[in-house]
Amino acid sequence: MENPENWNIYKASRTIKRSDNTLYNALRSIYEDSIFVGEIAQLWPELPLLANLRCGLWYSLKFHSTCYFKSTDGHTNNWSFNTSRLNLHVALLAGQKGGCMIVDSTRKGKRFPDSMSKTIPIWTCVLNRAIRNYRTRFGLTGSAGKNESNDSTECRNTINEDSYSWDCSLHLPLWVSNTERALIEERLDGWTKDLEVSGADIASIALSLKKHLRPLWISQKTVIWLNEVPDCDSWDFTPIILVSTSSPSSNFQQRTTSEFSWRYIAGAGDDEESWARGLSPTLFWKHAYDLINSGPDTCNKTVADIVEKDRVYRARRGENAPQISIKPSKSSVSSGHFPDQEQLDLGPVCMNIDEKSYDKNSISWLGETNLAVGTTQLAKDASGVDCVLSCDLETNSSSVKESGANLNLSIVSSKYDRSSLLRNLPSAVNFAKNNLRNGKKLLVCCNSGEDISICVCLAILMSLFDDKGHFDDGRFFNETRINKLELRRRLVFICQFAVNARPSRGNVKQVFSYLCGGNIAITS
Repeated sequence: MENPENWNIYKASRTIKRSDNTLYNALRSIYEDSIFVGEIAQLWPELPLLANLRCGLWYSLKFHSTCYFKSTDGHTNNWSFNTSRLNLHVALLAGQKGGCMIVDSTRKGKRFPDSMSKTIPIWTCVLNRAIRNYRTRFGLTGSAGKNESNDSTECRNTINEDSYSWDCSLHLPLWVSNTERALIEERLDGWTKDLEVSGADIASIALSLKKHLRPLWISQKTVIWLNEVPDCDSWDFTPIILVSTSSPSSNFQQRTTSEFSWRYIAGAGDDEESWARGLSPTLFWKHAYDLINSGPDTCNKTVADIVEKDRVYRARRGENAPQISIKPSKSSVSSGHFPDQEQLDLGPVCMNIDEKSYDKNSISWLGETNLAVGTTQLAKDASGVDCVLSCDLETNSSSVKESGANLNLSIVSSKYDRSSLLRNLPSAVNFAKNNLRNGKKLLVCCNSGEDISICVCLAILMSLFDDKGHFDDGRFFNETRINKLELRRRLVFICQFAVNARPSRGNVKQVFSYLCGGNIAITS
């Protein structure tokens, strides 16, 4: 261990930060911030509460649904409207309920993460423009000729009036500079065209939304007069209320209760792999009382016991529940204390959301393609499935049994192996081809049902289906030069049915590399 006398200011500050960023401090901070989220949710109880994955999922006991807006799409000079993360279910839900609330947080000492400051405002603006264009086209082409009825004329005139009054301006928070606003506005028309050619179902959103989308921002420093809370119906827009849980005054604040002293961490739910030690949001809220009252000294042991009991429970049910060894943290090593080796679960985060709006215990059928996608644990009891393609590194034999109708491929995330998916795609596509050509229904599954299985389905759709979504044994693929636009259109198609899809960029790149590497041989 390095002598502390030789440390510079940077090393000393890093050591202090690591010692402050303990498991108990993180969980206690999340619990305190969740109280604020609950208070805001009660102001508009009719609006559904959504968690922006993955950080936002920690801050409430129950969510109506989830969404996935990345802060990187809003970083300065890196602004983007990503057609692989359209979140169209959010717009549909907002149209049905009159708005929605999205929860997220940030560790960087800001009031709002970039996902709320710029990514979501860009998203609402681009959707509004695409809807306006759709309504305008509908109004201009809605004429049935000279003999059209007065009712038809009146309806068309109403549509045209709505299109002209539909607000398509970019609404950003005040702290975004005018220079940055201007640079974003220059890109809006291009992003709108990208959305319109992506194959997204703009018509359904246009029919669902009665008023244009507009973001509103609420943080712990927002002043709200409880006797003047406006009713959602009184607004001339559909509100997307962005709730940032972080207290921006300081990243670390010393706080004291009658029993414990602890430090508040802004955005504590972020980067859970670095601190959660296998604990998921669902497990946290199931045992929140015990964890908060356990205190800093016994919190780590309490979490280890909870995680291990849950792992054993899931393993007995036949689910994939591996164990791993957690390395001692740098703060533990530097302090001279080496904790005992612990076996902790790294299973996927279980979404604690409203089962009425989103059924996590069901698979998603991709239209009429005979393809379905879901988690591995659903494969054993999935109804209407003839064969299963499992993409798990470790597949429990009781979940997916190896047979002629099933295939297990050990595929890992691009984070750990940049070519794992690419190496296995030929086997996956060939297995799908042999079964789909016989009219069988195929389930593609992975541990989370959100990334690798989605990318395998994308490769299958591109390789074996035409642009209308019909199985053609690879003829369209052989006759067409594949480009990124067509890849995005197929991914948008998948996301219309698998709304929880979150394919990583690295895995999507591997799919594109596979498709550009050669054609699928057509066999009789």
